[in-house]
Amino acid sequence: MFRQLSKISTAKQFLISIGLVFLVSAACYFASDFLEYKVVAFILLLTVSLIAIVFNILPVLVAATLSALIWNFFFIHPLFTFHIGAPEDGFLFLMYFVIAFINGVLTNRIRKIEKQAREEEEKAKTVRLYNTLLNSLSHELKTPISTIVGAADNLLDAQSNLSTDNSKELIENISVAALRLNQQVENLLSMSRLESGFIQPKKDWCDINELVYDVVNRLEQQLKNHKLTITIEENLPLYKLDYVLMEQVLYNLLYNASIYTPPYADIFITAKNNAEKIYQLDAATANHSEIKREKNYLTILIEDRGPGFPKDELEKVFDKFYRLSNSKTGGTGLGLSIVKGFVEAHQGTVVLENVPHGALFTIEIPAETSYINNLKNE
Repeated sequence: MFRQLSKISTAKQFLISIGLVFLVSAACYFASDFLEYKVVAFILLLTVSLIAIVFNILPVLVAATLSALIWNFFFIHPLFTFHIGAPEDGFLFLMYFVIAFINGVLTNRIRKIEKQAREEEEKAKTVRLYNTLLNSLSHELKTPISTIVGAADNLLDAQSNLSTDNSKELIENISVAALRLNQQVENLLSMSRLESGFIQPKKDWCDINELVYDVVNRLEQQLKNHKLTITIEENLPLYKLDYVLMEQVLYNLLYNASIYTPPYADIFITAKNNAEKIYQLDAATANHSEIKREKNYLTILIEDRGPGFPKDELEKVFDKFYRLSNSKTGGTGLGLSIVKGFVEAHQGTVVLENVPHGALFTIEIPAETSYINNLKNE
């Protein structure tokens, strides 16, 4: 909140500061029968201090000067004049003026120091993240690049000596390595969008069947040694989602499942609609008998028959750059954090739990459903 106020233009800061001083002074004036003028001085000093916490130095100094003049004119006897009768009151006024200025300047300076400390801390954090990412990528990107270069060299230098099967194998290696490289680049770009804080889902009507099978086809090579079972609820409505974001969510989850589950292990994909019926009170019968509306949730389950996750690491797997202690070499630790970020961008939730002989990811997203499909379902 303070940071947002500090971004207000200087002209508006002047107006707000002056208005706040006038408002507090007016309130004190109407309560002057109950407040001594010395108490009013403390109240005005507090007002200047609050202004100094969020605004720039010039509006603060203007507020300090204005508060001193108002205190003199309306609260120090003789009233409604800048003349001060008692020497003690003159000294108090001078001290008020000095203290208000010093308080405003020091508070503003402390705020700047805190801001500088925050910026240095954020810069240090950025450097740490950069080093972590660089170290991770230096290992993760090296493997697919080496594979692509090696296979391409073999195809170019020994093309005449390679059998058809060998050539096909090298081409498949290039394809797999390129897909792996592309996945890391996609994750980096996705994390960059999440870090920027400007990610806004571009929602449109999505066919969940099409979404699921598009991802499965993209991962055909990685999933070829697994038994994949897809169960999509019949007459599933269209959902208003960001297709690209949800495609990345499913891709990351299935890609992880293909890597960390044993060959020929089962992987299950389930998609269904959950509807929460919202009732309204029938005034005539005082019963909740009339349905007001129906809130639809898209539920997607990704379950595998793999080793599962260590219990003490279940809540950490969605953290950025976090990699399991028993994970394979490679990987940047971005895949699941992107899943969480993209699902939450849809106001949804993703939950990980261990199930017998594997792990289960449950995604629930509240989404608008197609009116035409709803009519068909009814």
